Amino acid sequence: MNVQGRDCSVVVKTKYREIDVPYSEETLREAVSLLVEEAAIEGDGICKALRKVRGVTGCVVTPLTIKTAPLFLYLVFGATGFPLRISETRNLHSSVLTLLPLEDSELFDLVQNRGNERRLFEACRIKGFELRIKRGEVIKLKLDVYGERAHVVCPYNDVVKRERGERFNGDCVTYKINGKENSAIYGVTLVSRKEGGTRTELWIRRVLESGENLSDVIEDFSFTAQLLRDSYESRHFGTFTITLKQLVLTTDETNVNSADAVLGSVRYYVAGSVTAEVYATGEDAIA
Repeated sequence: MNVQGRDCSVVVKTKYREIDVPYSEETLREAVSLLVEEAAIEGDGICKALRKVRGVTGCVVTPLTIKTAPLFLYLVFGATGFPLRISETRNLHSSVLTLLPLEDSELFDLVQNRGNERRLFEACRIKGFELRIKRGEVIKLKLDVYGERAHVVCPYNDVVKRERGERFNGDCVTYKINGKENSAIYGVTLVSRKEGGTRTELWIRRVLESGENLSDVIEDFSFTAQLLRDSYESRHFGTFTITLKQLVLTTDETNVNSADAVLGSVRYYVAGSVTAEVYATGEDAIA
């Protein structure tokens, strides 16, 4: 199996649209279980096992672009609030989606194309995700996917246009703690697991020059990603913001045995709410 996804493509299909997933890694595979018949206690006996395909499992790591961000954030969070019209922007039909992380996310289909082999996995869900932000790199979203239906051969040969849109970059992200901007944060990873309930953590990488610079409890933490193009700087279109409430420190992995500034990591459990606002064009349905 080609773990790194070379010479492969993955397409996400929802009720209203199909979109190519620009990715650097993918490990989508069949979820297989074994029905085992053990040997009898007396005598040698014979052990048997039957292979049973139980759908799909694995992950896709994809950079967020202006086109894919609304759909992918909608899929990983799982719910939308009421869209609000934003006037006097470059796109007069832009709207904001308020997203909330739920355990039962929207169903979608996956088409996996490996050369001459094309598989369709129906009724997939997101069982967890990681939003990875780091300076000097594009913002990436890891989708942990699962589905309970066995794959079928994809019944059509249409080629979905490859997505090569503008990508969000970690250099264009601003962070606010309790309403005040913090420039010492080097990047964050938002991790959410949706098995047996939703558990969300925030991993913060920050520059620590002397002493502790983050408190054990943070009431409000938000970060806003913005596209590089100048035409978006004074407008909402081309941004998304994620806000987390009531963060509680669980782990500090910083090595402070250094006289110089160090880059350290801290982990917070999100005890409160998690919401996202993402601005998208109103021309197409999100999902």
